[in-house]
Amino acid sequence: MKQATIESGKGIGTIAIADAAVPQPAPGEALVRIRAATLNFRDLIVAKGLIPGLGKEPRVVPLSCCVAEVVELGEGSGRVAVGDRVVPIFAPYWLSGPTPDARMLGGPIDGVARQYAVFPVEGLCAVPDSLGDLDGATLACAGLTAWSALTAFRPTSPGDWVLCHGTGGVSVAALQLAKAMGAQVAITSSSAAKLARAAALGADLCIDTRATPDWASALETALGPRPIANVIDTVGAVQFEDNARLLGAEGQISAIGMLGSEFSWTRVGTSAVAIAPIGVGNRDQHEAMTAFVAAHAIRPVVDVVFDLARLQDAYRHLESGAFFGKVGINLL
Repeated sequence: MKQATIESGKGIGTIAIADAAVPQPAPGEALVRIRAATLNFRDLIVAKGLIPGLGKEPRVVPLSCCVAEVVELGEGSGRVAVGDRVVPIFAPYWLSGPTPDARMLGGPIDGVARQYAVFPVEGLCAVPDSLGDLDGATLACAGLTAWSALTAFRPTSPGDWVLCHGTGGVSVAALQLAKAMGAQVAITSSSAAKLARAAALGADLCIDTRATPDWASALETALGPRPIANVIDTVGAVQFEDNARLLGAEGQISAIGMLGSEFSWTRVGTSAVAIAPIGVGNRDQHEAMTAFVAAHAIRPVVDVVFDLARLQDAYRHLESGAFFGKVGINLL
């Protein structure tokens, strides 16, 4: 099989594609043929060492999100059947409960940038027939992060205003999920073209941060007395004060990303604002999200697809920010 590896913290240029032996499933495991994958900003964090120690040393198989087909089962592996299309969850051993498991794909343990892999069957979730391979490959990290932000701490209610920053995978997933929950969504971007695409997905209020640098004041004026219930914070603490002033009394900042600075969860204990640190989610949450996506006919957005042989190019495209939604990888 073909398999990609990267030297953790040593940069995109250390990505290498090589032949590797197809692994065999042990008891309780499934061998899967990976069909499609997608990238997340976290993959750049591992590549560049932005969070020291996040990636397995010295090399790790990158990426955490894919759709695969079960091709062989180890003894006692009854949760799935040969031929099933499945998503390996982001943290394969975090099945339920609030306490995350640190063994996460594409960082501490090998990920999905390969044609075959073995995973514990308990960490595999079915893919609805309504979702294609690339659709399903958006769910494990970006999709579940957005779902957790909208449901895990402060459940989203119809009529709530949700603020999404940027148009990457988490923000676009949050836009789609929030609209299906009956919420109204404001979204920011420095690209008018991307905002037009967000509006086509149902965004109610679009703020061009290039044309309107004081986006918070513009949003405050546009909303009037209607406060923000939930900020999908992919940028980080650099925007904390602006986000906080837009919140209603029961609102929360869902601290997810560090696109512009350190994570906003570093502000926990320094402010009266409710800050919810979002750590993706467990299997129970993944299955609830998948059922919701299928029931509401949500089609995740994959903007561009690269073959595995061009994984470095895919990383560079992700790094550029010149995409909307997700960057995909074809592994067929």
